[in-house]
Amino acid sequence: MGMPGVDIIRFVAVAAVLYSHIAFYLIDDLGTGWWGIDLVYDIFVAGARLNQHLSFVGVAAFMMLTGLLVTRSAIRQDRGKFLVARAARLLPAFWAAILLAIVLVRLGINGMFSGHTTVSNSEAFLSFFLGAFFLKPQVVVLGVVWTLAAQITFYLWCIAGRSLLRTVPVAVPVIGAVLCMLVLLYNLYVPEPYTVPFLSRIAATLPTLFLGQLVYLRWAALITLRQLILGVFAQLYVIVMATEIQVYWAGTRYLWTIVVVFAAVVLFARYDGRLARLAVVEWVATRSYCIYLTHTLVMYRIYENTVEIVGMTGAIVLVILGCGLVAEVFYRGIEVPAARWIKARWLSPDKAGTASRAAEATHA
Repeated sequence: MGMPGVDIIRFVAVAAVLYSHIAFYLIDDLGTGWWGIDLVYDIFVAGARLNQHLSFVGVAAFMMLTGLLVTRSAIRQDRGKFLVARAARLLPAFWAAILLAIVLVRLGINGMFSGHTTVSNSEAFLSFFLGAFFLKPQVVVLGVVWTLAAQITFYLWCIAGRSLLRTVPVAVPVIGAVLCMLVLLYNLYVPEPYTVPFLSRIAATLPTLFLGQLVYLRWAALITLRQLILGVFAQLYVIVMATEIQVYWAGTRYLWTIVVVFAAVVLFARYDGRLARLAVVEWVATRSYCIYLTHTLVMYRIYENTVEIVGMTGAIVLVILGCGLVAEVFYRGIEVPAARWIKARWLSPDKAGTASRAAEATHA
């Protein structure tokens, strides 16, 4: 099933993530403004009614692409090969980004993404395995990587439900939605200290992965239209529930925002035009995971050290260029060679080739 438009969606998702963090920084942290934020607000926030600062737009797009593109591999690949391919794609660059984040915090160059001034050795160790997100209060050296917890949960759920994916595929996203509801209810009604707040965030994000999965299942003719509608409504109900109990963190427009992103993914994933083959689109798409991992580590320091020299617009341009440069170093120096080494060591040559193509589908 060809989906040449996926790179366009990745490009837009990267742009949305960068914009969101720039907007939050300038408006909420510094209390300033920028003409670009005003323009985006008029068109997409006030006009299209999306989340303030386009919050969750990029994350939702990346998650839907993961569900859309990885489900095929989950059905066809051996469980072990599937997990090795995912690990080869995600873990080396993730661990490198966490290490860099810890070093920058301990050198006093960067602050924490939670209410802490530094990170202990045990907290640093947990951060390499996403464990610090489950602490109360959370200890966060690199905030953006919380999405990997949702991805990994989705991978494990697909592995656990592999037999259902092959026999009654709609059951996997529908049962997944029910479990998400139960997690939300657990954290809502169970008293402290027995709650696990971060699980609610994962449960509120998984519907975007399941929506992508449902699209693949329908396009592959593995589910009927009625089953698609059932699965979609199950995910939307989880999103409504998460909104009502205030699990999300940037307002109440998540349902509409996710619906718009879902429509865009469906409309553009199979688009095969000139735009999908632009060099800049391909470059951003292939580096999207590294951009996602590293941009918050460098963007704020670049801005604050250049804005007085080149002005606000010039500083934002330098932020984008700097984020791209760091991502390129991570992509060429860590992500690609590490993935090749892991696949060469743990996968047979034919399996490695298949896994390599499948790994390109994962969230960036």
